[in-house]
Amino acid sequence: MTHLKVVHINTYEGNGGAGRACLRLSDALNANGVDSSVMVYYQFKESNKALAFSKTPFQKAKAVINILSERYLAKGLTKALKTPFSLQWFGRSIIKHPALKDADLIHLHWINHGFLRPSDLAELEELDKPIVWTFHDSNAFTGGCHVRYACENFHKQCGSCPLLKISGKNDISHQNWLRKKKGYANLGFHIIAPSNWMAKSIKFSSLMGVRETAVIPNTIETAVFKPYVKSEAKKLLQISAEKFVLMSGFMPSKDDKHKGASYLIEALNDLASRPGIIRENIELLIFGNKDNAEMPVFPFKTTFLGTINNDAHLAKCYSAADAFITPSLEDNLPNTVMESLACATPVVAFKTGGIPDMVNHLVNGYLADYESSEDLATGMEWLYHEESAAEIQKQARLTILNHFSEDIIAEKHILLYESLIKLHPH
Repeated sequence: MTHLKVVHINTYEGNGGAGRACLRLSDALNANGVDSSVMVYYQFKESNKALAFSKTPFQKAKAVINILSERYLAKGLTKALKTPFSLQWFGRSIIKHPALKDADLIHLHWINHGFLRPSDLAELEELDKPIVWTFHDSNAFTGGCHVRYACENFHKQCGSCPLLKISGKNDISHQNWLRKKKGYANLGFHIIAPSNWMAKSIKFSSLMGVRETAVIPNTIETAVFKPYVKSEAKKLLQISAEKFVLMSGFMPSKDDKHKGASYLIEALNDLASRPGIIRENIELLIFGNKDNAEMPVFPFKTTFLGTINNDAHLAKCYSAADAFITPSLEDNLPNTVMESLACATPVVAFKTGGIPDMVNHLVNGYLADYESSEDLATGMEWLYHEESAAEIQKQARLTILNHFSEDIIAEKHILLYESLIKLHPH
C-alpha cells in the first residue's frame, strides 16, 4: 500500500499510560511512512503532537464539565476503593469531524472521562471505515471498572458489582453492560491487546469474546530511553557510584490498592532486615507526584525526584538505578517497566498482567510470586548480590530492541491495518 492515513483517538494527549502509548505509536508509524495523526478530546496545552476535538472556548468548557461530572459522579457512586470506574453517561459525537472522514482507518485508544459513550462509538459505523481499538485497560469489556482484580462478573453481564455502593443484579454496572452491548452490536472493529494477559481476558469477556483480537505491544523511543553509564548517572543525582540504587514510581498513598504501595513498603522493610544487606549501601529513588500524598517511612535513604517531564532526564534516572521495583497488582503493559528495561535497568515485579511479556525471570529481571512482598524482597536481594549484573543489564536493553522497538511495532500495526483495509468493503 503506497499511502495510508490513520487517525488515533484518545481522551488526553500524553497523559497517563494510554496517552503516552498513543503518541509513541503515532510517531513510530510516521517514521515508517504512514500518515498518522492523533486527535484528543481535551488538551491541557496546545502542542504540535495532537489536534483537539474541543477547540472553541464553548467546546472546551463543555469538555471540562463532562470530564468533571464523569469523575465526581463515579466517585460518589462507588466505594472508597481507589479502583477507577467509568459511568460513560457523558460524551460527544465526533463523526462529523473532517479528520475522521479523511482517514483510511480509525484507531481508538482510551476514550473515557466524558468523551465517547457507547452510543457515540456506535455512530462511527456511519463513516464506513475499518476501526481498530487498543485496550489499554479492561473498561471496554466491563460494566465500568478499569481494573478487575479477581472479579469475574465481566464473564457474564456484570451486575452485583463489588465496587458500587448500591449493588445488585440490575445495578449501574449491569446497565452499563447493556448500553455497551447495544453500542457495540453494529460497530465492526478489530481489537489490539498490548499484552497476552489482556488478550486472554478479552476471550473470557461476554461483550468481546467473539471479536478478532491481535496481540501487538506498545512501543518506546529507544533513542531517548537508552542506557547511560551507571556511575555517571548516579553522579548526576549526587549518589555515590558504590551505592546500590533501587527506584520506583510513587504511589499516591499506602492504601492505593491498584499500584500495590503497601507491598513495596513491606518488601523494603523485609530487605533491610536480611543478613548480608548493608542498609547504608542502599539508596531509594522515588519519582512521580508526592503532593498531598501520605508519606510512608522508608528503611533506606530516599530521594524524591518529583514529577519528571523531561524524558532524557528520566532515562538518566532509570540508568542510575540498579533495579526498578514495581509492586503493581494489575497492569496491562506498564510503560515504566518498558522504559526501565530500555535503559538497561532490570525490573523486579509481581508475576501479573502483561509484565511477564517483558520481564524474563532471572534473565533481565525478577518475577515475584503474586502479592508476596517477601518474594519481591528476594528479587531485590538477588540483584544486590548478583555478580553478573552487567549481563542482566545488557539483556534488559536487548529485550526492548528485539521485541518492542519502534520499527518492529510499527510494522506489526501496518500489516494489520493493510489487511483490514483490504477486507473492508467499499
